[in-house]
Amino acid sequence: MKIKDKKNIKDLFIGLDEEVCTSDGHWMNTINFDNAATTPPIKSSIEYIEKLSNTYASIGRGTGQKAEITTNLYKESKNFLMNFFNIKDKEKYVVIYVNNTTEGINKLAKTLMREPNDIILTSRMEHHSNDLPWRNRGKVEYIEVDENGRLNIEDLEKKLKANYNKVKYVSLTGASNVTGYINDIHLIAKIVHKYDCKLIIDGAQLVPHRRLDISGKSEEEQIDFLVFSSHKIYSPFGVGVIIGLKEDFIDVDPDYFGGGTVDLVLDNEVTYLPPPEKNEAGTQNFLGIMALINSLTVINTIGYDYIEKQEHILLTHTINGLKSIPKIINYGDTKDISDRLGITTFNVENMYHHDVAQILANKKGISVRHGWFCAHPYCRRLMNATEAEAKEFLKNPEKKMLGMVRISFALYNSIDEVNIFLNVIEDICIGKIKL
Repeated sequence: MKIKDKKNIKDLFIGLDEEVCTSDGHWMNTINFDNAATTPPIKSSIEYIEKLSNTYASIGRGTGQKAEITTNLYKESKNFLMNFFNIKDKEKYVVIYVNNTTEGINKLAKTLMREPNDIILTSRMEHHSNDLPWRNRGKVEYIEVDENGRLNIEDLEKKLKANYNKVKYVSLTGASNVTGYINDIHLIAKIVHKYDCKLIIDGAQLVPHRRLDISGKSEEEQIDFLVFSSHKIYSPFGVGVIIGLKEDFIDVDPDYFGGGTVDLVLDNEVTYLPPPEKNEAGTQNFLGIMALINSLTVINTIGYDYIEKQEHILLTHTINGLKSIPKIINYGDTKDISDRLGITTFNVENMYHHDVAQILANKKGISVRHGWFCAHPYCRRLMNATEAEAKEFLKNPEKKMLGMVRISFALYNSIDEVNIFLNVIEDICIGKIKL
């Protein structure tokens, strides 16, 4: 597949030309600035699964031509992912399919945390999906963030040193879904490995926007576990991926039991298959997996260099525009944005975040996210709010939950869309537009 004209890149996606009716009765194209939550699907991925539906059958032990085609494609998909993330020693790793990143991290929490005194080290900038699963499995220590919301690397090493031999795993986001900060995962890997720990990366935000090399430049830089979701990479149908060290799955019972996980079941004895088979109970979401593979193929064709450059242009233009508008409160570092994905968060002084989001949708069909983005401890720190202030709305019906407005870009967004957004925000701030 060749993409010759990147000016027409929107044509690759479904739904970007879908019109909605605004509050004044006009029909107009939607503008999607909520890509950190979910992205629109690539057209060819839908076409691909429609084609594969003709030969769709069971994966595994089915006898028949269609079952053989399906099983071979399923196996090839895992090899594709190993190559996509540049895994040099494929025997060391397994690919395990799940429904999404949340399920993937829950599976790791149930599989890896074996001793009650083991400590998992994570951070205060995490999405709830890389926080709450660990809270339910063992002791959790948190790395703090600095005044701009970046991960405090010194605190990482301090906590590793203080808890030496107690911390077995460090689980961190590759990039924040609130500020877009990209963590230096290979530097972190070197620090983590120095203290005989293994590194888990929540790649839900990072994988769609940056090339990720699991092997790194040396063994010390390797990423031990990567988890990500298809629905943030232009691919629907509920697929998540764990790529992880095989050795950590071998001597542990699976977290789900049932068909496809066993070699033999006797009346009072069970012999499980090796990983990854024993970790993928039930029938797999074959069509969703193949849609993901096709979408990643398209991403490869477009190129991560283009994606990074395009999204940085959009982010720079947006932040500069927001900084020029009175009454805007920006969160995170807006001076040095070299380590940020195309994500930024803000508020309008004396306005409820939901109301700002509602005006954007009602007036110009602009989709954004509002609230605390499933990252409450992080957002509270960015807003300098106390825990007492954060939970006030739970007891006082006159109070509303604190929050922000988030815009997040994808490779198909444009400067023209950003300008429409900035014009509406300016009109809100000067009182020209009201809810």
